[in-house]
Amino acid sequence: MADDITQGTASFISEMGVLKRVARTGWWFTGNKAPESVAEHSFRVGVIGSVLAMMEGVDPARVALLCLFRDSQETRVGDIPHSGRKYLKAAPNREVPADPVANAHPAVRTGVQGALDEYEAGETSEAVVARDADKPERLVQAVEYREQGYSLTQNWIDTSLASLKTTSAKGAGRCRAEHPWSPRPRGAPDIPARTAAMSWWRRGRSRVRSA
Repeated sequence: MADDITQGTASFISEMGVLKRVARTGWWFTGNKAPESVAEHSFRVGVIGSVLAMMEGVDPARVALLCLFRDSQETRVGDIPHSGRKYLKAAPNREVPADPVANAHPAVRTGVQGALDEYEAGETSEAVVARDADKPERLVQAVEYREQGYSLTQNWIDTSLASLKTTSAKGAGRCRAEHPWSPRPRGAPDIPARTAAMSWWRRGRSRVRSA
């Protein structure tokens, strides 16, 4: 029995690795043939969620946990873009992960399912922040892709800004939309927004040059 539980838990961990290879398909519509993976997206959602939680005065560890598992069902159903969802009748997000964790340790089953139920219900303060964290991440990624030449990302930026709920997310979202991340191309004029967003990069480069 113990060996079966260990194997089931290991199987769940292995399955979560599939998210490293599942593409965020919505970005295809901007012309990006090789967009970020679901795992890459989830990582920064977790970071943003933790930061927003600290600012909002709620439990950052709980928020990070909710963010980490919010897209775990996509190992089974993939990342379905909004344009395709009305044509499909998929199981609710909170139901799909029950299969991946079915044979895992009981505490894992309870913990993962509890996190998903809390996230989908959106009633706790932590769930509100976790659900909000997805939008700034999408916004930042859209800004980064826009800076790489994918001009069709503006709609993602606008809709993400409009959907933010918490005060902290609104402030961070507006800042990222206005301040590009990318360094100044050689020969291009500098602008205050770019300078502010890339100050950490400039400082690091200056240290290397002066060493």
